[in-house]
Amino acid sequence: MSQPILYLKNAEIYQRDKLILSNVNVSVEKGEFVYLIGKTGTGKSSFMKTLYGDLPLKSGEGAIVGYDLPNLKEKDIPFLRRKLGVVFQDFKLLNDRTVQDNLAFVLTATGWKNKKNMDHRIHEVLEKVDMMNKATMYPFQLSGGEQQRIAIARALLNSPELILADEPTGNLDPQTSVEVMEVLQEINKQGNTILMATHDYALLLKYPSKTLKCDNSQIFEVVQKTV
Repeated sequence: MSQPILYLKNAEIYQRDKLILSNVNVSVEKGEFVYLIGKTGTGKSSFMKTLYGDLPLKSGEGAIVGYDLPNLKEKDIPFLRRKLGVVFQDFKLLNDRTVQDNLAFVLTATGWKNKKNMDHRIHEVLEKVDMMNKATMYPFQLSGGEQQRIAIARALLNSPELILADEPTGNLDPQTSVEVMEVLQEINKQGNTILMATHDYALLLKYPSKTLKCDNSQIFEVVQKTV
């Protein structure tokens, strides 16, 4: 059987010296769409930060996209993040440059050199999120939903093995949340593995999938009731 794209075994997750989550045993297989749910303050963000190298894994076993988390070195983190696509709640787009230039900035920062190849890749990811007609606009000219689509396009640029979406619909109204979710669902159908932190339970009901829950310093899988 192939190695999971992400696994943690008997892991403990800390914020500085404070234990946030203990005895974490999680596995995500290639191609899965997995929700991470839980109330604010239950450790969802700390869990996500550990996965993309913002917090060290001090105890237990863990690996993500081929990187051993307990032995992750500072110099490895940029390379790890190239194999991950991270989508944040607050978009994190640069307002002083166009959509095209936002995406080109990421490609340049991750080692792309050939302008023709870069333009082609930007075209591809904008097409995937149905935003081709917004390439010359600035983020402040876009709606929240459009900005989040651009953020998803940015996450796809380097063909990540895993997309970590941290509350991607947290700042959006219900209708826009559904539209962004449709984009993520489509990307997942095309083979991308997605781990999405959310507390939007309406989306879980509308798009049921494997669900992990943070509660009481633990993470465990919950079985969704089928109606």
